[in-house]
Amino acid sequence: MKQEVIPVPLSGPYVDARDEELVLEVLRSGRLSLGPMIDRFEEAFAEQVGAPYAAAVSSGTAGLHLLCISAGIGDGDEVITSPYSFAASANCFIYEGAVPVFADIDPRTLNLDPAAVEAAITPRTKAIVAVDIYGYPCELDPLRAIAEKHGLALVQDSCEALGAKYKRAQLGSHGPSAVFAFYPNKQMTTGEGGMITTHSEEEWRLLRSLRNQGRGDSGGWLDHVRLGFNYRMSDINAALGLGQVEKLDEILSLRAAVARRYDALLAGIDGVEVPCADDEDHERSWFVYVVKLADNDVRERVIAHFERESIGFNRYLPSIHLQSYIRERYGYAEGLCPVSEDASSRTLALPFFTALEQDAQERVARELAAALAS
Repeated sequence: MKQEVIPVPLSGPYVDARDEELVLEVLRSGRLSLGPMIDRFEEAFAEQVGAPYAAAVSSGTAGLHLLCISAGIGDGDEVITSPYSFAASANCFIYEGAVPVFADIDPRTLNLDPAAVEAAITPRTKAIVAVDIYGYPCELDPLRAIAEKHGLALVQDSCEALGAKYKRAQLGSHGPSAVFAFYPNKQMTTGEGGMITTHSEEEWRLLRSLRNQGRGDSGGWLDHVRLGFNYRMSDINAALGLGQVEKLDEILSLRAAVARRYDALLAGIDGVEVPCADDEDHERSWFVYVVKLADNDVRERVIAHFERESIGFNRYLPSIHLQSYIRERYGYAEGLCPVSEDASSRTLALPFFTALEQDAQERVARELAAALAS
């Protein structure tokens, strides 16, 4: 009789009794939205990352969009961002009529290459959206210097990088406004949700208004002082988030341990390039574990093998400028960002989450080796 294959999922949340207790507290309170749990969550999160202000929103995408509005990005402006990211890194300013300009990435870190960013600046450039891809901090100081030199806004897309450190300080603490995301595959989760951190009280108040249909700090429920959005987070989501923040250090430690096990398991497998290591200025927060393979043909062979063995995977990440809607709207084509395009053709996300057990990781490594040897 053939032994039953136990699936290894790509990701999974880390939820415990404390999270349930806080969610139940909200359910019993009757304050499911715009209640005190939002304030508790925002204050705990701001303290965790070292930012003076935090504003909870319905998603990381919503947070990025609001920062683009705060930066005054509008119709016809150009915004430089990474092609090697989730589509929201560009969508957030396309919503406001701005044009995406893609600067290529560093082949080791997979983050924006500052030299490529500077080369992409034109008189129409309004802002830079810098991405901390896969939890590895971007070159924040060089990008800040470029933005200041040219009078550009800098938005930090840290949606994948909660807990990461740049020059020994947590992302969110450096000054540029940043966005973190809490989808269930992230370091911590609120189900759906995100958080904006800012060092400006004025911007914080604006963000809180924009997320709440443009309502002001005072006035009635039906008084609106600006065009806004329903980008609120519910108190139920915030309760889950508070529980997650309380154990975030534990979560980050466990995820780092999972990554170290992969490093050791994959070290002897030819044809597998593991994620770049930390250095003195960059400390990764582990969002996903993405390897590079020789080429797309090899990747597809591994994927076919994983599918037969019920092992989770994803083709992380397609280059944004080659997504069909971007091609059709802006005319971008292959060859624009060769480093990103090369990475997109051969990077693969392996199963990775906080509670991933060692025996499951060992199986993933065995099957990856078997696929490469076939």
